[in-house]
Amino acid sequence: MSVKAFELVPAVEREQVMGEKVRINIECIECCGKHLYLGTNDCFIHHFLLEEHTTAKGKLAYNVQKLLHKYLGLKKPVAELKAASALERLIVLCDSRITVVDMVTLEPVPTGGTKLKGVTAFCVNENPVTGDVFCVEMAVVLARRRAVQICTVHEDRVQMLKEVTTPEQPCALSLDGYNICLALSTQYMILNYSTGASQDLFPYDCEERKPIVKRIGREEFLLAAPGGLGMFANAEGISQRAPVSWSESVIAVAVCFPYVVALDEGFVTVHSMLDQQLKQTLSFRDGHLLQDFEGKVVLASSKAVYILVPLPLERQIQDLLASHRVEEALTLTEAAQRNIPKEKYQILHKRILQQAGFIQFGQLQFLEAKEHFRKGQLDVRELISLYPLLLPASSSFTRCHPPLHEFADLNHLTQGDQEKVQRFKRFLISYLHEVRSSDSANGFHEDVDTALLKLYAETGHESLLDLLASDNACVLADSAPWLEKHHKYFALGLLYHYNGQDSAALQMWVKIVNGDLQDSTRPDLFEYVVDFLSFCSNLDLVWRHADWALQKDQKIGVQIFTKRFTSKEKTGQLNPDGVITYLQNHSQALLLYLEHLVLEKRLQKEKYHTHLAVLYADRVLGLISRPSATDDQLSAARQKLQRLLKESNLYRVQLLLGKIQDSELLLLERATLHGKSEEHDKALHILVHQLKDSAAAEEYCSWASASHDQFYRQNLFHQLLSVYLDPDVPGGAQTVAAVDLLNRNADVFDAVRVLKLLPEEWSLPLLRPFLCGALRASVHARCTSQVAVGLARAQNLQLQHDRLKYRGGPILVSEKKGCQLCHNTFSEPDCACLPGGTPVHIHCVAKKTLNLPVERQQENAHRSSHT
Repeated sequence: MSVKAFELVPAVEREQVMGEKVRINIECIECCGKHLYLGTNDCFIHHFLLEEHTTAKGKLAYNVQKLLHKYLGLKKPVAELKAASALERLIVLCDSRITVVDMVTLEPVPTGGTKLKGVTAFCVNENPVTGDVFCVEMAVVLARRRAVQICTVHEDRVQMLKEVTTPEQPCALSLDGYNICLALSTQYMILNYSTGASQDLFPYDCEERKPIVKRIGREEFLLAAPGGLGMFANAEGISQRAPVSWSESVIAVAVCFPYVVALDEGFVTVHSMLDQQLKQTLSFRDGHLLQDFEGKVVLASSKAVYILVPLPLERQIQDLLASHRVEEALTLTEAAQRNIPKEKYQILHKRILQQAGFIQFGQLQFLEAKEHFRKGQLDVRELISLYPLLLPASSSFTRCHPPLHEFADLNHLTQGDQEKVQRFKRFLISYLHEVRSSDSANGFHEDVDTALLKLYAETGHESLLDLLASDNACVLADSAPWLEKHHKYFALGLLYHYNGQDSAALQMWVKIVNGDLQDSTRPDLFEYVVDFLSFCSNLDLVWRHADWALQKDQKIGVQIFTKRFTSKEKTGQLNPDGVITYLQNHSQALLLYLEHLVLEKRLQKEKYHTHLAVLYADRVLGLISRPSATDDQLSAARQKLQRLLKESNLYRVQLLLGKIQDSELLLLERATLHGKSEEHDKALHILVHQLKDSAAAEEYCSWASASHDQFYRQNLFHQLLSVYLDPDVPGGAQTVAAVDLLNRNADVFDAVRVLKLLPEEWSLPLLRPFLCGALRASVHARCTSQVAVGLARAQNLQLQHDRLKYRGGPILVSEKKGCQLCHNTFSEPDCACLPGGTPVHIHCVAKKTLNLPVERQQENAHRSSHT
């Protein structure tokens, strides 16, 4: 089917190129963005600026501004121009030489490296392989040489990378990556200059017709074949498209996808690459040049330049979409980008992408559909609306008009195929999850989150709890019945909690824990409820459910209180005294709570410490009186009691002493309590004579003196030694224990006091470790004191030296020298010194000091009288 695909629009008039010169012809053209460069037969380069505008009739036209023209000085036609925009350079072929000029000033740029002379043709690699954006790769053909040189053009140099030999002299060439498509004297061929592989294509007589080699895409070329055909060939030499039938007298071709534009002696023909059909013919005489530049097709005669402007392709795109030719439609849309105003193109592009996405969605091509939805910025509600009942009842969404697809809903799309239904639901879950984490859901979070919740609940998806535990906009009125319908009671509780209905949430969870509702989502739901209550700021809810939790499990239930702050100033916090009163009927929870206050929070209150100690003591006494209690239970209970008695200083000692006084098993605890009361004699008597545990007695001394000075520690150990040596107790003195105590703690005792206490009949070898240690300590103390005295003396001597140094030199006094105050001579050596070392009589200085206040009063009075 023929269409009007292009319109011929004048760009550069002949006067702008030729001026008043008649014999000036355009030899080559180059376009880079809005910049148009023309090379002429008089060795000039002309630089124009093309500005698009719309005429009053709505047609596209160009305003052309000539910026500069430059004479190259070679007196030969400019044969070829290629722009290197990244380098801001223009590569010029003139007089068989490659030169580089600045794109703005057109001044030649000095370049080092390889000098390219004798060049018959060159081309730029539009698919470069070096990876350096600041260099241009090109292939060069030299005269009378069967070879192609691969070069790179840098900002300051031209560098030859490789020379590739060819079977014949090349006439024309095109380069894509490592692939060179060559027109030789008798045939076309493709050569990979990296691997050296080559592929002959088909014969062609270059003398009969000018060869055409045109790169049209990645690893694909368009060639002029015999019989008026345009042949496509890829890098492997395979034609993946049917040939285009054009005139046998084709001069040049250009590509503006999906069209191939061909120029012959009298016409411009437009052929579709999609169906290879002729779409349009334009009459154009004296055609000379035809090239495409980034989607812009430029046509030139020898005197003027024209632009082939593509006409709108919306209808063609819609036809392609209607036949489900999605990729062709999208490619065509992208090809139309330069020919449609930006805002209009964006609207068109988004809509085409959305339509393409729905086509591929219906074909279960979910990855492609998701990408097109994302790029087309689809209103996600268009997709949700296909799934019955997912949009909340409060949603005001209506589908786009004209519609983006032909589907009524998911049932119409799947025709009852449940496997397809599940695949569509899995896709929507994935897509909505991505949408809510981006900005695409702005303005309709409720619709997205509610639909996602319903899908999660319906499919049993593991992300349901994550959705409800995070910030969400699920509509409660729609979501709650849906969760209840699918037995997601724990999730329903989370939904209530997020919406501020903690009471309803707790009621739901309590029913699950009690077995009234079946939901296995959280096997540890009871612990979760307790943790929830421990952070709940609504104290009424806490007290309402605390008894239920304690009845279930006191050890876990008490965490409602132990995980909370104890400060009365914080909103929603509990007074520990009130909690203790409440827990009186829950003994295990009460004990755990007091342990929390005393041992973890370290609250320094006597009543908490005393209460905990009493509970510990009651526990121990209860185990003692219970025949079924095991030794391990009793030992563990006693360890807790002993630890508290030793570490705490706040409990009431006498109360606890009275409580355990009658128990013969709790002697160690009684000794600790006596120690807290500074009754060390009683404590040591219990440890030594009743428990007969010398190790415990020694440990007691270390514990009791831990927070005191060395003198206190020494007296306590001497007291223990006296207990050991006391002959009046049953069993007499404990000589072995005393000797062991002395020998192990020689540094603690005062050796003199010890020797006075020891019986005379004891032998010295028995106390050798003690005496050696005491002697060593005494010698060490004596040496240390001597060092200290020596240091003090040295410091004193230094201070005296410094004092004398600051006193200055000697003062000379003689009978012939007079006092500066009274002017009398000195009769004795005693004197005082004024600042500066001047000697005066002592009595003169004293008199001067006494009269100073009087002199000041007289001076002030004198000043007043003058005033």
